[in-house]
Amino acid sequence: MKPIERFFETVTGYTKPAIAVMLLLTVAVGAGAPQVEQSSSLDQFQTESEVADTLDYVNANFTVGDENTTTVQVILRGENVLSKESLNASLQFQQALRDNETINETLASENPSVGIANTIAITSLVEAEATEVRRLGAQVRELNATIQAERAALEANRTALQERSDDLNATVGVLNATLTDLAGANRTAPVRPAFERANATAPVNLTESDFATFETAVSRLRNATAPPRNETAATAAYELGTRGVLQEEFTALQQRGDALENRSAELREKGDRLENLASQLEAAQADVEAAQSANLSTQIDEIGSMNASELDGVIRSVLSVDGGSNRAFGFMPSEEYYEPGSTEAGSTTILITQRTAEASQAPGVASDRIVESQLAMQDLGQDHSDGVEYLVFGSGIISDEIENSQSDSLLIVGPLALIFVLIALIVAYRDPLDILLGLLGIGSVLVWTFGFMGWADIAFNQIFIAVPVLLIGLSIDYAIHIFMRHREERVDSDGLGPRKSMAVALGGVGIALVWVTATTVIGFLSNLISPVPPIRDFGVVSSVGIVAALLVFGVLVPALKIELDEVLEGFGLDREKRAFGTGGGRLGEALSLGSTAARKSPQAVILVVVLISAAGAYGGAQVDTSFDQEDFLAEDPPGWMKELPEPFKPSEYTAKSNLEYVNERFVRQDSQAQILIRGSVTANDTLVRLNETRAAAAEKTVTQTLSNGEPDIRDPLSVMESVAARNETFNATFRDPDVDTDGDGIPEENVTAVYDALFAVAPEEAAGVIYRTDDGEYEAVRMVVSVKGAADQGAVTTEMRDVAAGVEGDGLTATATGSAILNKVVQDELLQTVIESLIITLVAIFAFLMVTYRITEGSATLGAVTLLPVAFSVTWILGTMYLLGIPFNVITGLITSLTVGLGVAYSIHVSERYNQELERTGDVREAMHTAVTGTGGALLGSAATTVGGFGVLAFAILPPLQQFGIITGMTIIYAFLAAVLVLPSLLVVWTRYAGPEWAQASLAGEGASARPDGTADRDPVRED
Repeated sequence: MKPIERFFETVTGYTKPAIAVMLLLTVAVGAGAPQVEQSSSLDQFQTESEVADTLDYVNANFTVGDENTTTVQVILRGENVLSKESLNASLQFQQALRDNETINETLASENPSVGIANTIAITSLVEAEATEVRRLGAQVRELNATIQAERAALEANRTALQERSDDLNATVGVLNATLTDLAGANRTAPVRPAFERANATAPVNLTESDFATFETAVSRLRNATAPPRNETAATAAYELGTRGVLQEEFTALQQRGDALENRSAELREKGDRLENLASQLEAAQADVEAAQSANLSTQIDEIGSMNASELDGVIRSVLSVDGGSNRAFGFMPSEEYYEPGSTEAGSTTILITQRTAEASQAPGVASDRIVESQLAMQDLGQDHSDGVEYLVFGSGIISDEIENSQSDSLLIVGPLALIFVLIALIVAYRDPLDILLGLLGIGSVLVWTFGFMGWADIAFNQIFIAVPVLLIGLSIDYAIHIFMRHREERVDSDGLGPRKSMAVALGGVGIALVWVTATTVIGFLSNLISPVPPIRDFGVVSSVGIVAALLVFGVLVPALKIELDEVLEGFGLDREKRAFGTGGGRLGEALSLGSTAARKSPQAVILVVVLISAAGAYGGAQVDTSFDQEDFLAEDPPGWMKELPEPFKPSEYTAKSNLEYVNERFVRQDSQAQILIRGSVTANDTLVRLNETRAAAAEKTVTQTLSNGEPDIRDPLSVMESVAARNETFNATFRDPDVDTDGDGIPEENVTAVYDALFAVAPEEAAGVIYRTDDGEYEAVRMVVSVKGAADQGAVTTEMRDVAAGVEGDGLTATATGSAILNKVVQDELLQTVIESLIITLVAIFAFLMVTYRITEGSATLGAVTLLPVAFSVTWILGTMYLLGIPFNVITGLITSLTVGLGVAYSIHVSERYNQELERTGDVREAMHTAVTGTGGALLGSAATTVGGFGVLAFAILPPLQQFGIITGMTIIYAFLAAVLVLPSLLVVWTRYAGPEWAQASLAGEGASARPDGTADRDPVRED
């Protein structure tokens, strides 16, 4: 007796201990189920990569404004959202947000909401104050220029006056010396020659009139110095001969000095006036700053105070091609939906900034606080409709809808799956007790599975919604095969009781179930090679669930059935039931098509299948791969679902339609690519190369363009240009000819000084695009490129990597990152998983079946033949995916390994039953007919339940589950058809060329031949 048969013999012989042990294990393992947590984060699908590491570096080292924030986009739609009424409604809505306690506690401390209405109101307020600033500024500049000119002229006159005074004093000295000489040593010398010598030496030219005065002074001085000396007269003579000679010049000098003093006094008065005007200008500038930060109440009053022409004028200035800013156009739809300068628009957006607990939030996940606040925003939007429709789009809404779609899918799919299974069991079993045992077994398998997840700390995510349905289908497969075989033994072998017939049934079908379990586990464990963590977890959990199904339906349920049947038969109740599909009729005829075709022309069947499979493989090679947040967003459910009673009634779903609207018309705040540049970022040519990179990014097809035609790109240069436009200090540095040597607006020299100046005047904006270490070293810069929300991830990745490559070299390295590029990495890894898991599954199961069939049946080739229909069905399902336009995603990407894992079960059951019947009867035809109709009936029942179970996933709210349900249902159908229609022909060919010699002889028409037990065949296979 084989070990497996011995094990099942023990189970049927000691049913009560078996039941007790299984119940204890079920309770122990199931105790972990309450510990299972739910997760909807798309971050769990991310893997280690350079792109992920780069994004982590960016998040850690670059900041913009307040950290730990998330942005909500509120789309306003209406006939004209730029009308006075709509603008006012927008501001009123923002005020309502701040008045709501649930929302207000999450809002950022400064400017938590901003939109085009705020921009228009503030522009109008600023313009009123800016007029006075411009008037005062003009006066200050004019008066300052006048003062500077007059001050310069005054200084020049003072200098000239001083020089004239010095010249006169020097001349006085020369004349004084000449007088002394003429009154002393040369008292008798003529005056003229001495005067001429003095005139030649003195800085001032002396005239004849001056000579006459000087000559008189000499005469007086000689008289005054003759004995007796008259000091008074001598002093007077000296005065006359020096300053008296220059009297007119000294008088003119005094007059000029007085005039300069008058002009100096006037200049001081103008300086006082300048200070007064400067004070007025400073006050006016403060009013402008106050207007720029005006509160919502002031903004509402300002919009209300404007007439139609004033409002239109402000709108045109704010949204003009020449005067408008990218920030203003960021609130408006793309150029296809809004013409710059127009005073009419059908939609606009408000950006709301909320504080979060963490620096960044993964797509698809948000805290309860953020979820509640964004749901409250939705409610407020409905309350403030007033001709304007509000669409709220944010991480909280997305997280809520993804989690709701998981819960709603379970609530809808779970009962439907049970209903389908119950109907199938009623049709197949036609016995209430067997049905209840089947349902009990399903429940036990689910308890084991979720208990294991709890103990292993594996979170329940989007993929795991398929696990209960998968296990329900597989559990019923096990139950139907065991129950149908048990019924066959009871009907065909008279006198066998429940215990003995179950032992025979488990001995016959048990080994097939073990092989099925092993191959299915191999199929799912092949997902362990996936770099995506949830896919690895799915493989492990599914494998544990499948093993649990074998234990529950191989031990617990058979033991319970034996005990219950014996009790009921003890009361005289008949427990013998005919197995499904074995009673003849049309069902039996349908199931026998495969065996009939195998008998008549197996080669033709195989040829047709090969051609169909080749076509399927060609289509499968063209199946797309997808990983995007949008994949997990549910459509709004159909009307009939909304009529379901609670708790089955699904929630409302708006995120997907809102996302599509935002993608089509607006800049998505969460759709950005980033180019991280590291290395020698202070080199003189860095900003020049960055400007070239920005131009390259602007030309890419995936780059988001605003309605003014400008690309939405932020980098150090764009920040510098913005700061320079409003800050004269930084502008002086930015435009300095020693920095911008060629005057093109891009610094080519002393880049470090430019960075320093930017951090000095605008540290937050600088930190958003430049990373400065704690030591003051500049380590990296980044470029943030808004990409179109609907852009293909492959195109985003390719184009942004091209942009990054353009800036690399000469000490700089550049890496493209961002959510779209991260998703492309996961997308590529999904495709890699699909291919690798398929190859590993096929190779592993191929080796397993060849070894096991070599040991049990003496023929390794039978293992290859058994697997071949499954390989065919893989190509069929891939071709179907191509025809239906279903891509590989995190859930449908499991289909190849699942197809092999599930499909091989059908082939194993047919092959195993065929070999058993072939050994039992010695007749190929009878063995094939019995295998296909007997096992085929069980296969049909299990296929129906599994297809029904998976098929109900088409009613799931989560889109990938819908696709998974459809594809998996088709997989089961293909596996069943391959097992009952294709495998018989393959088995006949195998029997003819590689089967037992006595069976080959039977097929060759050589008459009776000896079977392994030495008996003769009853009848060779004949053509009908």
